[in-house]
Amino acid sequence: MISLRPVRAEDAPGIAAIYDHYVATTTITFDEVPRPVADWEARIARADAAGLPFLVAVETDTNAVLGYAVANPWSDKSAFRYTVEHSIYLDPAAAGQGLGSLLLGALLDASAAAGLRQMIAVITDEGTEASLALHRRFGFTDAGALARVGYKFDRWVGVRFFQREIPQPGA
Repeated sequence: MISLRPVRAEDAPGIAAIYDHYVATTTITFDEVPRPVADWEARIARADAAGLPFLVAVETDTNAVLGYAVANPWSDKSAFRYTVEHSIYLDPAAAGQGLGSLLLGALLDASAAAGLRQMIAVITDEGTEASLALHRRFGFTDAGALARVGYKFDRWVGVRFFQREIPQPGA
């Protein structure tokens, strides 16, 4: 059974393992070097201190992290304080089971509760059709593209931007 909950510091190794897979094998992220667990612990602490949602999907029996979703600041400029960019990553073994939908839906709800107003998705032009379909299903609309802005695995890769307003509770 799978449950969603706010991230805890002890989830950092599981999050790092999931992310490291994508760093090493895909252009879904432009990171080229895995992030140490201590970096993830610091990111978890920063999200908590900023009141930004950071959720994990865990196997209930083992508490193993199967995926995560986080709302990161879009910019450090104060006028953008209500706008976030999100990231969702799944353990490859957990893909295709609806976990991305569970995480994105919960992240949108948590972002609304935190008073956030806009969510941005940045998807590489080598991103999967499943990721594009997920975002469209949740009401994200195309907000532009940048061609050939990242260089990884000996090739240039572009990004596509998607945006969604976060409805406010009671609005």
